[in-house]
Amino acid sequence: MPCAVTDQPRHVAIIMDGNGRWAKQHSLPRSKGHEQGGRAVERVVDLCLAHGIPWLTLYAFSMENWGRPKAEVNGLMEMLKHFLGKSLPKMQEKGVRLRAIGELELLPEKCRDILTKAVNETQGNSALQLTLALSYGSRQEITAAARKLASLAASGKLSPQDITPELLADHLYTAGMPDPDLLIRTSGEMRLSNYLLWQVSYAELWVTPVLWPDFGEENFEEALAEYATRHRRYGKR
Repeated sequence: MPCAVTDQPRHVAIIMDGNGRWAKQHSLPRSKGHEQGGRAVERVVDLCLAHGIPWLTLYAFSMENWGRPKAEVNGLMEMLKHFLGKSLPKMQEKGVRLRAIGELELLPEKCRDILTKAVNETQGNSALQLTLALSYGSRQEITAAARKLASLAASGKLSPQDITPELLADHLYTAGMPDPDLLIRTSGEMRLSNYLLWQVSYAELWVTPVLWPDFGEENFEEALAEYATRHRRYGKR
Protein backbone atom coordinates (compact mmCIF):
# COMPACT_ATOMS: atom_id res chain seq x y z
CA MET A 1 0.00 0.00 0.00
CA PRO A 2 1.23 3.58 -0.68
CA CYS A 3 2.89 5.21 2.31
CA ALA A 4 1.44 8.36 3.85
CA VAL A 5 3.50 11.12 2.28
CA THR A 6 2.59 14.63 3.31
CA ASP A 7 4.21 16.26 0.31
CA GLN A 8 4.57 14.30 -2.89
CA PRO A 9 5.73 15.29 -6.36
CA ARG A 10 3.33 16.23 -9.10
CA HIS A 11 5.76 15.13 -11.81
CA VAL A 12 8.31 12.31 -11.52
CA ALA A 13 11.01 11.84 -14.15
CA ILE A 14 13.15 8.70 -14.24
CA ILE A 15 16.44 7.78 -15.86
CA MET A 16 15.94 4.03 -16.20
CA ASP A 17 19.50 2.71 -16.06
CA GLY A 18 20.99 -0.72 -15.54
CA ASN A 19 19.21 -3.13 -17.88
CA GLY A 20 22.46 -4.32 -19.42
CA ARG A 21 24.21 -4.74 -16.08
CA TRP A 22 21.22 -6.65 -14.72
CA ALA A 23 21.41 -9.05 -17.66
CA LYS A 24 25.17 -9.51 -17.16
CA GLN A 25 24.71 -10.20 -13.44
CA HIS A 26 22.19 -12.90 -14.30
CA SER A 27 24.28 -14.33 -17.20
CA LEU A 28 21.52 -13.44 -19.65
CA PRO A 29 21.55 -11.61 -23.01
CA ARG A 30 21.05 -7.84 -22.84
CA SER A 31 17.64 -8.25 -24.46
CA LYS A 32 16.42 -10.01 -21.30
CA GLY A 33 17.52 -7.03 -19.24
CA HIS A 34 15.50 -4.70 -21.45
CA GLU A 35 12.55 -7.09 -21.20
CA GLN A 36 12.68 -6.99 -17.41
CA GLY A 37 13.06 -3.23 -17.60
CA GLY A 38 9.72 -3.10 -19.43
CA ARG A 39 8.09 -4.86 -16.49
CA ALA A 40 9.58 -2.26 -14.14
CA VAL A 41 7.90 0.42 -16.28
CA GLU A 42 4.55 -1.25 -15.69
CA ARG A 43 5.20 -1.36 -11.94
CA VAL A 44 6.05 2.32 -11.74
CA VAL A 45 3.04 3.33 -13.81
CA ASP A 46 0.82 1.46 -11.34
CA LEU A 47 2.61 3.06 -8.38
CA CYS A 48 2.07 6.55 -9.79
CA LEU A 49 -1.60 5.75 -10.28
CA ALA A 50 -1.85 4.42 -6.71
CA HIS A 51 -0.31 7.61 -5.33
CA GLY A 52 -2.29 9.95 -7.53
CA ILE A 53 0.88 11.33 -9.15
CA PRO A 54 -0.38 12.84 -12.42
CA TRP A 55 2.83 13.09 -14.49
CA LEU A 56 5.53 10.48 -15.19
CA THR A 57 8.30 10.93 -17.75
CA LEU A 58 10.66 8.07 -18.59
CA TYR A 59 13.99 8.20 -20.42
CA ALA A 60 13.31 5.28 -22.75
CA PHE A 61 15.83 5.77 -25.59
CA SER A 62 18.41 8.53 -25.88
CA MET A 63 19.98 10.08 -28.96
CA GLU A 64 23.24 8.50 -27.82
CA ASN A 65 21.59 5.06 -27.80
CA TRP A 66 21.54 5.11 -31.60
CA GLY A 67 25.28 4.46 -31.34
CA ARG A 68 24.78 1.05 -29.75
CA PRO A 69 25.29 -2.14 -31.82
CA LYS A 70 22.72 -2.36 -34.61
CA ALA A 71 21.36 -5.69 -33.36
CA GLU A 72 20.67 -4.21 -29.92
CA VAL A 73 19.00 -1.10 -31.38
CA ASN A 74 16.82 -3.24 -33.64
CA GLY A 75 15.90 -5.37 -30.66
CA LEU A 76 14.95 -2.29 -28.64
CA MET A 77 12.74 -1.02 -31.45
CA GLU A 78 11.00 -4.41 -31.66
CA MET A 79 10.54 -4.35 -27.90
CA LEU A 80 9.07 -0.83 -28.09
CA LYS A 81 6.51 -2.00 -30.64
CA HIS A 82 5.60 -4.99 -28.51
CA PHE A 83 5.37 -2.88 -25.34
CA LEU A 84 3.10 -0.30 -26.95
CA GLY A 85 0.85 -2.90 -28.53
CA LYS A 86 0.56 -4.88 -25.29
CA SER A 87 0.14 -1.82 -23.07
CA LEU A 88 -2.48 0.09 -25.05
CA PRO A 89 -5.49 -1.83 -23.67
CA LYS A 90 -4.07 -1.48 -20.14
CA MET A 91 -3.53 2.26 -20.60
CA GLN A 92 -7.10 2.65 -21.76
CA GLU A 93 -8.40 0.65 -18.81
CA LYS A 94 -6.34 2.61 -16.27
CA GLY A 95 -6.85 6.06 -17.79
CA VAL A 96 -3.23 6.59 -18.83
CA ARG A 97 -2.53 9.16 -21.52
CA LEU A 98 0.62 8.48 -23.53
CA ARG A 99 2.88 11.21 -24.89
CA ALA A 100 6.28 11.03 -26.60
CA ILE A 101 9.08 13.58 -26.85
CA GLY A 102 12.28 13.53 -28.88
CA GLU A 103 13.36 13.34 -32.50
CA LEU A 104 10.61 10.84 -33.25
CA GLU A 105 11.16 11.04 -37.00
CA LEU A 106 14.31 8.95 -36.47
CA LEU A 107 12.30 5.99 -35.19
CA PRO A 108 11.52 3.19 -37.67
CA GLU A 109 8.27 3.77 -39.52
CA LYS A 110 6.43 0.87 -37.89
CA CYS A 111 7.45 2.10 -34.44
CA ARG A 112 6.20 5.58 -35.28
CA ASP A 113 2.90 4.19 -36.53
CA ILE A 114 2.26 2.17 -33.37
CA LEU A 115 3.40 5.06 -31.18
CA THR A 116 1.13 7.52 -33.00
CA LYS A 117 -1.80 5.11 -32.63
CA ALA A 118 -1.23 4.78 -28.88
CA VAL A 119 -0.82 8.55 -28.43
CA ASN A 120 -3.97 9.32 -30.41
CA GLU A 121 -6.14 6.67 -28.80
CA THR A 122 -5.22 7.64 -25.24
CA GLN A 123 -5.42 11.42 -25.59
CA GLY A 124 -8.74 11.54 -23.75
CA ASN A 125 -7.35 9.81 -20.64
CA SER A 126 -6.42 11.84 -17.57
CA ALA A 127 -5.49 9.60 -14.61
CA LEU A 128 -1.77 9.71 -15.52
CA GLN A 129 0.17 11.58 -18.18
CA LEU A 130 2.91 9.11 -19.21
CA THR A 131 5.62 10.60 -21.41
CA LEU A 132 8.27 8.49 -23.12
CA ALA A 133 11.48 10.28 -24.07
CA LEU A 134 12.43 8.47 -27.29
CA SER A 135 15.33 9.37 -29.56
CA TYR A 136 15.71 12.18 -27.04
CA GLY A 137 18.60 14.44 -26.14
CA SER A 138 18.22 17.58 -24.07
CA ARG A 139 21.00 19.52 -25.79
CA GLN A 140 19.41 18.73 -29.14
CA GLU A 141 16.02 19.82 -27.78
CA ILE A 142 17.35 23.17 -26.53
CA THR A 143 19.26 23.73 -29.77
CA ALA A 144 16.10 23.12 -31.80
CA ALA A 145 14.18 25.60 -29.64
CA ALA A 146 16.93 28.20 -30.06
CA ARG A 147 16.83 27.72 -33.83
CA LYS A 148 13.06 28.30 -33.87
CA LEU A 149 13.41 31.50 -31.88
CA ALA A 150 16.35 32.66 -34.02
CA SER A 151 14.27 32.05 -37.16
CA LEU A 152 11.40 34.11 -35.75
CA ALA A 153 13.79 36.91 -34.83
CA ALA A 154 15.48 36.84 -38.25
CA SER A 155 12.09 37.13 -39.97
CA GLY A 156 11.14 40.10 -37.84
CA LYS A 157 8.33 38.24 -36.08
CA LEU A 158 10.10 38.34 -32.73
CA SER A 159 12.38 40.86 -31.05
CA PRO A 160 15.43 39.31 -29.38
CA GLN A 161 14.60 41.38 -26.30
CA ASP A 162 11.31 39.52 -26.00
CA ILE A 163 12.99 36.13 -25.59
CA THR A 164 12.46 34.96 -22.00
CA PRO A 165 13.00 31.65 -20.23
CA GLU A 166 9.24 31.13 -20.42
CA LEU A 167 9.22 31.72 -24.18
CA LEU A 168 12.08 29.31 -24.74
CA ALA A 169 10.30 26.70 -22.59
CA ASP A 170 7.25 27.09 -24.84
CA HIS A 171 9.40 25.90 -27.77
CA LEU A 172 10.73 22.77 -26.07
CA TYR A 173 9.28 19.30 -26.65
CA THR A 174 7.79 19.53 -23.16
CA ALA A 175 5.78 22.72 -23.80
CA GLY A 176 2.64 22.66 -21.70
CA MET A 177 4.01 20.09 -19.23
CA PRO A 178 4.96 20.96 -15.65
CA ASP A 179 8.66 20.66 -14.84
CA PRO A 180 9.63 17.50 -12.94
CA ASP A 181 9.63 17.83 -9.15
CA LEU A 182 11.57 14.62 -8.57
CA LEU A 183 14.22 13.02 -10.77
CA ILE A 184 15.04 9.39 -10.00
CA ARG A 185 18.09 7.65 -11.43
CA THR A 186 18.73 3.96 -10.99
CA SER A 187 22.02 1.98 -11.09
CA GLY A 188 23.92 4.50 -8.95
CA GLU A 189 25.33 6.67 -11.74
CA MET A 190 25.67 10.31 -10.66
CA ARG A 191 24.92 12.15 -13.90
CA LEU A 192 21.99 13.50 -15.90
CA SER A 193 22.99 11.93 -19.23
CA ASN A 194 21.55 14.71 -21.41
CA TYR A 195 18.07 14.26 -19.93
CA LEU A 196 15.67 17.18 -19.41
CA LEU A 197 18.54 19.54 -18.57
CA TRP A 198 16.33 22.64 -18.79
CA GLN A 199 13.32 21.10 -17.10
CA VAL A 200 15.06 19.62 -14.03
CA SER A 201 16.77 22.85 -13.02
CA TYR A 202 15.00 22.76 -9.65
CA ALA A 203 14.03 19.11 -9.43
CA GLU A 204 14.97 17.10 -6.36
CA LEU A 205 17.44 14.35 -7.29
CA TRP A 206 17.31 10.83 -5.89
CA VAL A 207 19.83 8.18 -6.96
CA THR A 208 19.67 4.51 -6.04
CA PRO A 209 22.18 1.73 -6.74
CA VAL A 210 19.26 -0.57 -7.61
CA LEU A 211 19.30 -1.60 -11.27
CA TRP A 212 16.18 -0.62 -13.21
CA PRO A 213 14.80 -4.16 -13.72
CA ASP A 214 14.83 -4.62 -9.92
CA PHE A 215 13.21 -1.25 -9.18
CA GLY A 216 9.93 -1.73 -7.39
CA GLU A 217 7.48 -0.51 -4.79
CA GLU A 218 9.93 -0.38 -1.88
CA ASN A 219 12.37 1.76 -3.89
CA PHE A 220 9.65 4.09 -5.16
CA GLU A 221 8.28 4.53 -1.63
CA GLU A 222 11.80 5.35 -0.42
CA ALA A 223 12.18 8.01 -3.10
CA LEU A 224 8.84 9.61 -2.20
CA ALA A 225 9.62 9.52 1.51
CA GLU A 226 12.97 11.23 0.87
CA TYR A 227 11.28 13.81 -1.37
CA ALA A 228 8.83 14.63 1.44
CA THR A 229 11.76 15.64 3.68
CA ARG A 230 13.29 18.05 1.17
CA HIS A 231 12.85 21.82 1.54
CA ARG A 232 12.43 23.26 -1.95
CA ARG A 233 13.78 26.80 -1.65
CA TYR A 234 14.39 27.62 -5.33
CA GLY A 235 17.31 29.77 -4.18
CA LYS A 236 15.02 32.22 -2.36
CA ARG A 237 15.81 31.38 1.28
